[in-house]
Amino acid sequence: MKIIYNDGHVADCPPEEERKVLRHSAAHIMAQAIQRIYPDADFAYGPSTEKGFYYDVDLGDRKLTDEDLTAIEAEMKKIVKENLPFKSFILPREEAVKLMHERHAKYKEEHIGDLPDDAIISFFQQGDYIDMCTGPHITYTKALKAFKITQQSGAYWKNDANNKMLTRINGVAFATQDELKEYEVQMEEARARDHRKIGKEMNLFMTDDLIGKGLPMFLPNGYTVWQELEEYIKEKERKLGYQHVMTPCVGTVNLYKISGHWDHYKENMFPAMEADGESFVLRPMNCPHHMMIYANHKHSYRDLPIRIGEIAHDFRFEASGTLKGIERGRHFCQNDAHLFVTPDQIKDEVSRVVDLIFDVYKDFGITDYRCVLSLRDPEDKVKYHQDDEMWNKAENALREVLNQLGIEFTEEIGEAAFYGPKLDVNVKPAIGAEYTLSTCQLDFCLPAKFDLKYVDKNGEEKTPVVLHRAILGSLDRFMAYMIEETKGKFPTWLAPLQVKVLPVSAKSLGYATEIYEKLKAKGLRVQLDDRDEKVGYKIREAQVSDRVPYMLVLGQQEEENKNVAVRYRDTAQTETMEFDDFVAKIQKEIKEKA
Repeated sequence: MKIIYNDGHVADCPPEEERKVLRHSAAHIMAQAIQRIYPDADFAYGPSTEKGFYYDVDLGDRKLTDEDLTAIEAEMKKIVKENLPFKSFILPREEAVKLMHERHAKYKEEHIGDLPDDAIISFFQQGDYIDMCTGPHITYTKALKAFKITQQSGAYWKNDANNKMLTRINGVAFATQDELKEYEVQMEEARARDHRKIGKEMNLFMTDDLIGKGLPMFLPNGYTVWQELEEYIKEKERKLGYQHVMTPCVGTVNLYKISGHWDHYKENMFPAMEADGESFVLRPMNCPHHMMIYANHKHSYRDLPIRIGEIAHDFRFEASGTLKGIERGRHFCQNDAHLFVTPDQIKDEVSRVVDLIFDVYKDFGITDYRCVLSLRDPEDKVKYHQDDEMWNKAENALREVLNQLGIEFTEEIGEAAFYGPKLDVNVKPAIGAEYTLSTCQLDFCLPAKFDLKYVDKNGEEKTPVVLHRAILGSLDRFMAYMIEETKGKFPTWLAPLQVKVLPVSAKSLGYATEIYEKLKAKGLRVQLDDRDEKVGYKIREAQVSDRVPYMLVLGQQEEENKNVAVRYRDTAQTETMEFDDFVAKIQKEIKEKA
C-alpha cells in the first residue's frame, strides 16, 4: 500500500503501520462526509486508535441519531468510490492560522496556538476537505476498503470538563472485508455478553438519569449477587487476619490536601460542598480515612502488620463518555484494604496479597491475566509526588519482592499511583480490552504525610510502610466481569435465583408449593412460578431470561412418586431424583462454590 507523507513524498507503507494509516485516513474521510452533510460542523481531533478511529466534532446543538450515523457512513462510501487523491502541503504559521480562520475551524486555530514556535504545520486535503495533520495517509480514498461507523459519545475539548462537550463519532477500519466481518462477529458476541443487556434481562441493576448518570442502583437480584461477593471476600480476609471497618463517604478538603489527592486527583472528584464553615468532598478513595484509623492509637512493632479492610463506597466524577453500566460508574464499592507494615515485613505481606489474588482467581476460574509493575514517569512533574529518593526506594523494593516471589511481570512507565508504584493484575475478558482487576500498591509517601508512627524494638519511633490492595477491585466491576464471562449464568452459589419450581398445571400447584416451602426452609434462593402459563414457556423464560441453574418441573407423576424432575440450565434433559438427593447435590455445589 502506498502512502503520502506531509512533505509530499510517496512511499510503500511499512506493514506494521498499515492499520494505523488506514484508520487515520478513515477519520479524515469520515470528517469529509460529516462536512458534506453538516457544512457548519467544526472539527477538533481525529486520530486512529488501537481498534479504529474517531473524530471529535462540534455540531452545535444538534444531536445525532442512529439514522444520522448510517447517513454519514453512506456518504463515506461515496467518497471512497470517488477515489479522491490525498494531497499534502505545509504552511507558515501565519498562513496556517489564516486558512483555519477562513474555514471557521476554531479548534484547529486554537491548536496551532498550542504548538511550539518551530513546529512544522502541515495539512492534508482530499476533495473539498482540508485538515491540519502530520500524516501520513493513503494516497487515494479508494484504498479504504473495509470500514464501519460504530457509535457516538461525548468528549470534552482537550479532555477538560471546563471546555465544551463535543460529539465523538467512532468507527473501525480494516485492510479487508473479511477482517471487518470477523470484527462484526466479535461485536455480535460482545452485544450478547454485554453486562448492561444481561443486567436488564435478569433485573440485576438499573440506571436513571433522574438519579444521575453513572449512579447505578442494584435491584434485589443484583444485590443478592453483590452480597454474596462481599461475604465471600470478607470471609477470605478474616481468615488472613484482616479487621473490617466502616468509614464515612465524605471527608474534609483538608484531609485530601494532606494526602495529596486534592493536588493530584482533584479533577476526578466531585465538587466540594460548603457547610458550617468547612469544605467537604465525596471521597474518591479510602486511604486517608484508614490512615486516620491507624493514627487513632499508638502502635508498637509487635502490633504490625495491621490489616484494615473495608467494602467502601467511593465516588469519582468520571467523564460521561466513559461511563459503562456497573463496570465504570461514578459510584462504586471497592474491596479495599490497607496493610501497615514494617520495612522487613514488605516481602511477606506482598506475598500474602499475591497468594490471595491467585486463590480468588482459582475459585472463579480466572486464567487469562498478566502482571504489570506500574512505575512513575519521572518526567511528569505534575501527576506524581516529587521525591526521587522515595520513588527509587519504593520501586526497587517492589521489583525486588516480585522477583524473589518468582512472579512474571512486565514494567509500564507512567501507570503508578501518584504516591507509589504498584503491582496490577490485568485480566483479559471474553470481550473488550484488558483492564486492571486486582492491585497491590507500595506506599512510603502517605504514611509520612500523615506522620504515622510505630515504636520499634529499640524504643525509637519509625514510620510504617503501607500496602494499598484490592483483590476484587470494586465489587461492581467484578460483578460486571462475571456477568460477561458467564453470560449471566452464575455458578449456583452466586446465582440470584438458584431454583425455580414449575408446576405443570394447576393440579400440581399443591405439590409444587410444598416443594417450594421445603427448599425455602433449607435456605435456598427459590421461586415458585404459579402463573397460568404453559410449562414450556416457563422453562424457556427460566433458562433464557432468568438463567436459573435448576428448574424442578413437577406434575402428577412426581407428586405420586414423591420425587422431583430436575431440568438443568444448559440442557434439554430432565433427571428424576429423590428430593433429599437434589437438596444434597445443590447444597454441596454451594458449599464448595463449584
